[in-house]
Amino acid sequence: MDFLTYGIIATFILLYGAVSKRLASTCITGPMLFVLFGYFLGKDTTALFTSRAHMLVYITANITLILILFSDASRINLSLFRKEYDLPQRLLSIGLPLTIALGTVTGAYFVLHLPLWQAAVLATTLAPTDAALAQAVINLKTVPERIREAINVESGLNDGICFPILLMFLSLADPEIPTSSFAYWTAFISFQLVLGPLIGGVIGYLGGKLVNKATQRKWMSENFQHLSIIALSFMAFCFADFLGGNGFIAAFFAGLIFGYVTKRILKPISEFGESVSKLFILLTFLLFGAILVPEAITHFSYPALIYALISLTVIRILPVAISLIGKKLPPYSRLYIGWFGPRGAASILYLLLVVERYNLSYESTIFEVTTLTVLLSVFLHGLSAVWASDRYSESLSINS
Repeated sequence: MDFLTYGIIATFILLYGAVSKRLASTCITGPMLFVLFGYFLGKDTTALFTSRAHMLVYITANITLILILFSDASRINLSLFRKEYDLPQRLLSIGLPLTIALGTVTGAYFVLHLPLWQAAVLATTLAPTDAALAQAVINLKTVPERIREAINVESGLNDGICFPILLMFLSLADPEIPTSSFAYWTAFISFQLVLGPLIGGVIGYLGGKLVNKATQRKWMSENFQHLSIIALSFMAFCFADFLGGNGFIAAFFAGLIFGYVTKRILKPISEFGESVSKLFILLTFLLFGAILVPEAITHFSYPALIYALISLTVIRILPVAISLIGKKLPPYSRLYIGWFGPRGAASILYLLLVVERYNLSYESTIFEVTTLTVLLSVFLHGLSAVWASDRYSESLSINS
């Protein structure tokens, strides 16, 4: 990109910011506008982006995910989470595996007719819900807090859980990679899921204590209190990844514990983290619209569109409904949780990992389907967030 491109992007960010508060109560979201804006800046239209574009999207999506996971987790009500942990636990332990299984079967035997392990790669790429797009729901106070927290925790953890599973399926799908034993993958996934929370929790606790002490003794300026949220999120991700844990889960748990430890001084720190996260969310979707969407549209096919629609509806809603059997939740609560499983930064990140580092025979199909699914999710979930939340709130009021 050249300076003209940077200037155009900066101008659009400023113009969007000028009306952002007004748009917050409407069906128009930032990601929707930035995907559209990015599309008109795309390399197929104005040739403003370079051949290294995929790496640019990958890095931006990675940074976005790390920041949003830490920032969102720091605002979770830990006391409520302890009481209501069963809801996200069911979504992750029952709903997520069922989502991957149903997505695999649909892709392999019904819609796309992919080889089994490549269908599993696609299903796992699309299984994690997006913490960035879920903000449209998480921030709506008309929705009960326990439901918002369940969606927040689910979207914060399922991308990290999906990562080692995706790597396992990729090793089975790519003929150039020697297949490892079941014992190896069991140990690898266990290390990822155990070390991630442990390392993240320790960093969040020690970092929170340090910020507290330094603030109380007036050693730490307000600016660096705010910047601590960036430093700690990347510390958690990088150290966990280096030691064999899952960096995304580590970032989430670091934010969760940091928010609890620093709750007396958290508000301004959290607000700064949210602002930085929002900037990277918008940049991620701008680049997505500019680079990935034009590529996918040139290879558009109806089977890909059908799978994308099924992925956002049946493949998501049915496993959620099954996972919540036995919970005393009204049908509209189950439907609301099932519908608001948007796909975004994590799916973009995992897609580029698949495309750039592996050699799959149906790579173009996986690229097309994933991009279409994220694109549809940005608009369908964005357009429905306020309306569906208002209808949901009204249903609760009528039946209370």
